[in-house]
This record gives sequence, structure tokens and C-alpha cells, in this order.
Amino acid sequence: MTAKANADAYKPELLTTAASMEELVMLMDAGADAFVIGEARYGMRLAGEFDLANIAEAVKLAHPRGVRIYVSVNNLIANDTLDSLPAYIRGLSDAGVDAIIFGDPAVLMTAKVEAPGMPLHWNAEMTSTNYRTAEYWGRRGATRFVLARELNMDQIIEMKSATAMQLEVQVHGLTNIYHSKRSLVNSYLEHQQDAGKLSSIDHSSGLFLTEDERPGERYPIYEDANGTHIMSSDDLCMLENIHELLEIGTDSLKIEGFLKPIAYNTAVVKAYRLAIDAYLADPESYQFQEEWLDSIKALQDPNRELSYGFFYKEQVY
Repeated sequence: MTAKANADAYKPELLTTAASMEELVMLMDAGADAFVIGEARYGMRLAGEFDLANIAEAVKLAHPRGVRIYVSVNNLIANDTLDSLPAYIRGLSDAGVDAIIFGDPAVLMTAKVEAPGMPLHWNAEMTSTNYRTAEYWGRRGATRFVLARELNMDQIIEMKSATAMQLEVQVHGLTNIYHSKRSLVNSYLEHQQDAGKLSSIDHSSGLFLTEDERPGERYPIYEDANGTHIMSSDDLCMLENIHELLEIGTDSLKIEGFLKPIAYNTAVVKAYRLAIDAYLADPESYQFQEEWLDSIKALQDPNRELSYGFFYKEQVY
């Protein structure tokens, strides 16, 4: 079979996030194939809040255009959430969502009862580092394995060759590097205020951490109902080398739009859509076009560099 024939049979998914219905429509127009949405009670680090009614509306908007809606139920499920989980999963099934993203086995077990046949994407972010783990969750019903962001290209290639499960790889945006269920920032501020060392803090420009050894790097930090989250100081960008992931048949390429403005996310989705379509049209003659990246750089936060993340770093576990 020729490379062109292989490309015709291969349809990678361009996956992204949406903070609102407005952004979802704009990113569909920009070329997104699928979205991750949800609500904070059941999902973590969501770009926006979509309750069951919003999720059903998103499905109605997306499905006529062949776009898929995945709902993140990747929170650390506490006992007080278990009672409402079955009804929520049934609600997602009734809404017609295309898959549920989970990390906690409680979600998988509930989905098997309340939404049998629902595709399940396992995403534990940090522990999805080997194909045996992929097989473990595959035997229990997962259909997709979301790879850890710390894997390099050689490890991704090995994973793809060793498992039949769908593989999802993040290709753009910030990544989570720390999470605590505790409200660490608010606790610290309360302590400082009680000690008379702090009267107020300006939240308008966002909070971030820095290290003494890396004074120019800012790590965004924010808190929500699920605790404290610290994010990477740079933005992953694999646009220049996206062909390497396409060559091995990566199933889903994710753009993380969390904490980014709509205009930026739209430009990113458009750029990756152009690159993916150009590769699929003629893999053998594919050439990266610098203007694709220029459109992203024009809107890139000057305090955040674009990087390859861990794709070309040697990792030791």
C-alpha cells in the first residue's frame, strides 16, 4: 500500500477544549474534530463549566458537523460524590456524548452499569507511561489511553507499536505539573494576614510561582473547587514536528486551551488543521510552512516560551 493510500485510511483526531459554547462553535469552524468539556464537580482543570444541559446542547451543535464531544470525569472521586455519579453518567449517556474521560476506577465501574457501551478514555496524566498499563485498562473496558506528558518521542513510538488501543498525545498548550486537593494559596494568605504580614493581594494579573534558580520562569497557579493547580512555565508546541506523530499513526492530537483566550486557541487550532491536512494530502511531499507557526507566535504570551516539552528529552523512570 502506498503512503498516499495509508494517509487516506488514516484520520487523526484534532482534539481541543472549550471554555464556552461560543468558543466551541468558533473552534469547530477553525477545524477541531473533538472537544473535552465537563463540570468541576466531576472533572479537573476544565477550560469552562458545562453542566448536563450545556453538554446536551454542545452535542446537538457538534454531531451534525461530525464533531465528537467527550466529557471529562477525571476528578479524584470522593465518597460524597459517589451517590450522584450514577445519575450524572446516565445524563451523559442520554445527552449522546461520544466518550467519558476517567482516571478513577469508580467512574469506570459506574459507566459499565449506567452507560454500557460508552467509549472510555483512561487519563491519569502521570501514570500512563507503559503499554502494560494500557493493556490493563483496555481489558477493563477503556478504549483510549491518554499518554503521560513526560514521555519522549521514542517512548511514544514504542507505545504505539505495542498496543492496539487508541493513543492520545498532547501537542500544544500548558501542562499540569502539581495538584493538591488542599487550597494551599488561600491557606498561605490567611496565615500571612493573621501574622500581619499581608493585607491584600492582587488577583487581576493572575498568580504564579518562580524559582530562585530560574527567575524568568513563571508557573501559573490557581485554585478552584478541586484544590490547587500549578502549571508549566512554557507552552508545548509540536506544530513544526507534527508529522512525526502523524507518521506513526497517533490517533488523537490534543490542543490544551485551558487558561488561553479564544483568539489564541482559534489561531492554534487553525494552524494544526492546516498542517495535518497538508500531511494527509501528500505525506511524501509534506513540508512545514513557517507561516503556520507565525500565526501562533503573533498571539503568544511574551512571558511564555513555546517548547517541545519532553518530546526530545531522555527520560528515566
